Amino acid sequence: MRSRYSAFAVGDAGYLLRTWHPRTRPGSLRLEPSERWMRLEIDRTVQGSLFDTEGIVEFTAHSRQDGRRAQQHEISRFEKVSGTWLYLDAAD
Repeated sequence: MRSRYSAFAVGDAGYLLRTWHPRTRPGSLRLEPSERWMRLEIDRTVQGSLFDTEGIVEFTAHSRQDGRRAQQHEISRFEKVSGTWLYLDAAD
């Protein structure tokens, strides 16, 4: 999760797509260049340890765009595929 946040912060769409599960990965991804990611707070995790194959990360990411502050709260689901954690989707 932290590496994906960092990829958003530096505008690395390629990394985000590579760490997105193939079942849910979009064909392309356009990041907003004027959006500045400021801080990530991990609110909770469920599973996701070394021997798990699934995990959940609840987080709040803070950003700023055009002088306005924003935050994104999400409960993200991840799945381990061939030893690599991949973003699956946002849980309902």
